[in-house]
Amino acid sequence: MGRKIEYHFQVRWGETDAAGIVFYPSFYAWMDEASHHYFSEIGYPTTKMFEDSKMGIPLCEAKCVFKAPLFFGDQVTIATAIEDIGNKVFVINHTFMKEGQTVAEGYEIRAWANLNPKLKAVPIPNELRAAIERVGTTA
Repeated sequence: MGRKIEYHFQVRWGETDAAGIVFYPSFYAWMDEASHHYFSEIGYPTTKMFEDSKMGIPLCEAKCVFKAPLFFGDQVTIATAIEDIGNKVFVINHTFMKEGQTVAEGYEIRAWANLNPKLKAVPIPNELRAAIERVGTTA
């Protein structure tokens, strides 16, 4: 089991419904934020990849299972790790925690893609694979 990279945040009012409970699409936005944070932490910030070489990590699939509610003001940690890495796509897992309790678990399947002139999945470079392996995988 590999080391997970943590992303921390506080639930904002606009991420909740009228009762102050987090509205489910917020979890998907947070998984996206955690994925971009993961790549920044391993030395591949997605903004720089796009600016320098028009490369990106577009989303192919996402799922989240909710175990307990989150509320306005809650402090949340997402533990993120690459579960599996293929030739052009990878699975990235996210575990949402509040005060040590798992409140949700989700995953994304993303592609390594050239975004110019049009979106096309390409093989994941060996340098990126090495950076991911330095962190570790959960496979």
